Amino acid sequence: MAERILIVEDEKLLRWALRERLAKEGYDVVEAASGAAGKRAVEEESPDLVLLDFRLPDMTGLDVLKDVVDRRQDIPVILMTAYSTVETAVEAIKLGAFDYINKPFNQEEMILLIAKALETSRLRREVRAMRRQQEEQYGLTNIVGSSQAMREVFRMIHKVGRSAASTVLITGESGTGKDLVAKAIHYASDRAGGPFMNITCTALPENLLESELMGHERGAFTDAKTSKQGLFELASGGSIFLDEVGDMGILLQAKLLRFLEEKTFKRVGGVRDLKVDVRVIAATNRDLAKAVKEGRFREDLYYRLKVVPIVLPPLRDRVEDLDALVRHFIDQFNREFKKSCRGATGGAMELLRRHPWPGNVRELRNIIERAMILEDKELLDEDDLPEELRAVPVSRPSAAATDGDGAFKLPEGGYPLDRMEEEMVRQALTRTAGNQTRAARLLGISRDALRYKIKKFQL
Repeated sequence: MAERILIVEDEKLLRWALRERLAKEGYDVVEAASGAAGKRAVEEESPDLVLLDFRLPDMTGLDVLKDVVDRRQDIPVILMTAYSTVETAVEAIKLGAFDYINKPFNQEEMILLIAKALETSRLRREVRAMRRQQEEQYGLTNIVGSSQAMREVFRMIHKVGRSAASTVLITGESGTGKDLVAKAIHYASDRAGGPFMNITCTALPENLLESELMGHERGAFTDAKTSKQGLFELASGGSIFLDEVGDMGILLQAKLLRFLEEKTFKRVGGVRDLKVDVRVIAATNRDLAKAVKEGRFREDLYYRLKVVPIVLPPLRDRVEDLDALVRHFIDQFNREFKKSCRGATGGAMELLRRHPWPGNVRELRNIIERAMILEDKELLDEDDLPEELRAVPVSRPSAAATDGDGAFKLPEGGYPLDRMEEEMVRQALTRTAGNQTRAARLLGISRDALRYKIKKFQL
């Protein structure tokens, strides 16, 4: 579809000459002979670019320019004037004009300027569309969960995103979604328009990791044939995500601490301090407090990173989110694989609920992806799940505790029912390391009922 250009010019001959030339270049041309007609045409014709005369019979081109910018900031405007002064040009650019050109002008020069303006406009639209897509892909809506633990995570993301906090520490087991939370913090902040850079601290040896983060000067080492900006510089105005920061070497930890304290650093081989504005979001699946005691992580860096901590719960501690997560991944892979699966059977969900999820949400995602690739069913069932999930037996009372028919055996001398109930609740809590959701599931009661019994027995 041809791009549309609006010519706002009161000289009929010049309008005709421009229209003829632009039509030859393949553009769709709309004309207006006054400022008021030009304003209406912007509203009604939705042009891709406006050629605007400075002196019009009813108003100045700057008046029209203000109106265009107020209504449609995405339309580039080129001001045409025979009365150009430095002040006029500066004011036009300040008001939002793409550029200006002096009359009389060379038509070839005008064609080149139009092409440049339209290309810039296209690039800006692509960047905006990409940012919108990133915000949708990595925003809060991509993190699923309504459990109390996840509600606290969402609250922290909102608060941290809007805050001026320069450091954030995300902890949690592998597969809990630390990278998603880091991106959600970035896109929930006023830094969303800036870059989001990430690096895994275990991916490179310490000397190469330092060069990646801080950049290097020419000749800093054998292969440094040119100077190179590091991620700290490239992320200026945005955020940098340091994944698995707990595995960073001690020497580099000292340099990271200096950067966090002063927001300055030197490139490898450099002597000049560089200053940037960047938010550092660090993440680890390690116990940093334990690493500090063992001398593997600097205590001062630990406390500097821990200014705003966010703890991600493992999936086994928020099984109530499992249904929503399964639905989320099925919807995602329906779009990706062009399928129409409606969900999972009760039996499949029961197997998923019984699984301990050592790989957390990442493991669940991989399981659903595998099932969706291999099957075309309306509902995923037990047979679509991996063998290791189907091999877990349903818990039953042990033979020693039953009379052979599956029922618990009452001792000969009797046993108080309250004491048995208390002992079962105690054992369930012990077996699940205090996880009330899993303990309630073992006992076949709701979590609220379990809480009542915990209070009743003062456990």
